[in-house]
Amino acid sequence: MRIKSLLITNFILIAGLTNAQTLQSRLQNAFNRLQLDSQCKYASVSITVLDAKTGETVFAANPNMGLATASTLKVITSITAFNILGKDFQYQTQFGYNGTITADGTLNGDIIIKGAGDPTLGSWRYEGHKENEILSQMVAALQKAGIKKINGRVIGDDSVFGTQSIPNGWIWMDVGNYYGAGTSGLCWRENQFDIKLKTGPVNTPIGISRTVPNTPYLNYKSELLNAPSGTGDDAYAYLPVGTKLMYLRGTYAEDKDKKSISAAIPDPAYDAAYRLTDTLRRLGIIVSNEPESVLTLNSKGQPLPAITGNLTTILSPTLSKIVYWLNQKSINLYAEQLLKTIAWKSGKQPSTDNGVGVEQDFWKARGVDPNALNVVDGSGLSPGDRVTTMTMATVLKSAKGTDWFPDFYESLPVYNNMKMKSGSILNVLTYAGYQTHNGRELCFSIMVNNFNGSGRGIKEKMFRVLDELK
Repeated sequence: MRIKSLLITNFILIAGLTNAQTLQSRLQNAFNRLQLDSQCKYASVSITVLDAKTGETVFAANPNMGLATASTLKVITSITAFNILGKDFQYQTQFGYNGTITADGTLNGDIIIKGAGDPTLGSWRYEGHKENEILSQMVAALQKAGIKKINGRVIGDDSVFGTQSIPNGWIWMDVGNYYGAGTSGLCWRENQFDIKLKTGPVNTPIGISRTVPNTPYLNYKSELLNAPSGTGDDAYAYLPVGTKLMYLRGTYAEDKDKKSISAAIPDPAYDAAYRLTDTLRRLGIIVSNEPESVLTLNSKGQPLPAITGNLTTILSPTLSKIVYWLNQKSINLYAEQLLKTIAWKSGKQPSTDNGVGVEQDFWKARGVDPNALNVVDGSGLSPGDRVTTMTMATVLKSAKGTDWFPDFYESLPVYNNMKMKSGSILNVLTYAGYQTHNGRELCFSIMVNNFNGSGRGIKEKMFRVLDELK
């Protein structure tokens, strides 16, 4: 019996070893085909596959090559945030006033919306947190306090995150568009709005019909041209610089159905104050002065008043719910807000640079060389980010076994029937996630930088490598 038992044990070990060797050889062959493909002639290609339980390297090729991550960097930002903030973390937006309330319900002072970095305030993605629902909460709090008239202003206070909203390393073409919306201590509607287009024949100018919501405090100049069918949406919005004028440039294909582009709100705190002022006036609550923000007050040399009386506190969804949408829809704003938040909650000034420093220190304490996590933002929008696939896979492995792992895993989209985050910027395509192979749980990261040709083509070729993990 003992001899039979030993034979069975040895057979199982040999079978497992053979299977592992087969997977390695298949991955090696698939990777070789990708690296030698004409689309990768001038590209940098890397892959790391780890055992998600033990951390053992299953396969690696160029694992220590620092590459642009694109949006797979959100994986590291998410996991860092879960570790530092906790899955039940919630932002708290203060809604209060400065001044005194008279017996007849007149506030001689200002209404203040003091942000704490919540990226979901007024977002359409969460029940109870949509724009009209947040405005209703604010109105109800004013009514409960007996305020019927405001001799003052509504002020959006975004001071908690400082004055630099755009991370160093982002490019000018991106920052006026919804996906390049800057950070804010007081976000509103994910810091974006829609511009509706008046299209026409090819090579003729495109006009602007309206914005949603209405933005009468901005002006627009369209230099867009109608383009032939099949050329897609190549339209870009450019933020006002020292003016209220936003330019639209590029082309928009005649066969596009949406007839709309999404742009970044230049001053989200002002927009939040504007929306509340407009709501109050429509409800018959007089507001004597026009809305303000930290930016508009600074431009006038006026001080920012502090809240002396609190009306209500607005809680965000939990971190788990924020990370779900962060990764499902690859929301750059969420990642950048979280990066500043982990700096703030670690006792530092809430800046992007400090967030990067906290993140690097956190992973350095867990064996990751900061030079292998050489980043300048939290979302991967910057083409200057450099991370190794070994670092990405190591961070993924670290999430296994935590109480928040199910929430993080759920947040990852499904591509190629695999649970993984994707990332793409100019001539960069990346994937990072988890896969089970013959009962063995794996985590992986694959990056291709500077490929040539179509993105669809390189994606299909990368999927052929990842198919070996199935």
